[in-house]
Amino acid sequence: MLKTIDITKHAFVPKHTILNDGERDELLKKYKIVLRQLPRISLADPVIKMINAKQGDVLKIERTSQTAGRSVYYRVVVKG
Repeated sequence: MLKTIDITKHAFVPKHTILNDGERDELLKKYKIVLRQLPRISLADPVIKMINAKQGDVLKIERTSQTAGRSVYYRVVVKG
């Protein structure tokens, strides 16, 4: 029997959150950009599969570091 490992619990995997439509629209308005201007993350990424994100979803990725404290990044999920 295969044991499933939750990679989102690993110390080196930052927190990934799928934004709802309102949060996505607010983000785009705040930075005065359109969806295609966001950096991309592949639908094939293991974390994307784990959190069941779909193509076109916008993710908020929160990383911690000793120097910066907390950094927030945004990515749009794309095919391939």
